[in-house]
Amino acid sequence: MSWFKKISLFAGLIAISVGLVACSNQKSSSSEVLHKGTLTVGLEGTYAPYAYRENGKLTGFEVDLAKAVAKKAGYKIKFVPTKWDSLIAGLGAKKFDIVINDIAMTPERKKAYAFSTPYIYSKSALIMKKTNNTIKSAKDIKGLKIAAATGTANADNVKKFGGQNVSSTDFSTAMELIRQNRVVAAMNSKEAFLYYQKSQHVTDLKYMEVPSSQIAAQEIGIMMAKGNSSLQKKINKALNTLKEDGTLSQLSKKYFDGDITKK
Repeated sequence: MSWFKKISLFAGLIAISVGLVACSNQKSSSSEVLHKGTLTVGLEGTYAPYAYRENGKLTGFEVDLAKAVAKKAGYKIKFVPTKWDSLIAGLGAKKFDIVINDIAMTPERKKAYAFSTPYIYSKSALIMKKTNNTIKSAKDIKGLKIAAATGTANADNVKKFGGQNVSSTDFSTAMELIRQNRVVAAMNSKEAFLYYQKSQHVTDLKYMEVPSSQIAAQEIGIMMAKGNSSLQKKINKALNTLKEDGTLSQLSKKYFDGDITKK
């Protein structure tokens, strides 16, 4: 065999090898889910009525929604409760396929992650002691200590109106910060407070809904890694079916005593 033919044969083998590796990588990167047939879901599980524990068992609006989405998309489901400050990072580290945790679809997040179509629209509220007569507008929080979880849209809105953000790990903690006078108020969703007020028989706190002219209703969607268009399409198809057959609206009324699936 001539040296030219040897070189040509060697080059051909390299090309085939590279092609096989490329195909393998492509197949791996386009994988729908981390574990075949199972949708792994990251969530806090400490934020009623979205996801929380009742008698040790995970329940809530987003738990039921995730189960319904997985069933429509043809998957089994596995929940991975994770603290908020590690939740989004866990998605990047491939600890779960999706995150469903009342996550606002902000422009910054859309740059780094993919989202489903919105499944609810969350309205912001300032929660305070019932005796508080000083906060009548979001503009009134300027210079005041306001509770909101670090890295959330709520924290961004506190900053927007000049408030001093005090990080709270969960909703109940934020409420206690108000009661202990460590903050003047908390920025959170109106829906979360209404549920908390009803379930805990709260009489010492009240809320003020922030007008959409000041803070637009937040689009809440299911977060996933970019590049997995197959999974995104399946989830969107499942969500659309749940909207059309009334399931999504029914779940909203069950947990929020109203339909928050419409803008």
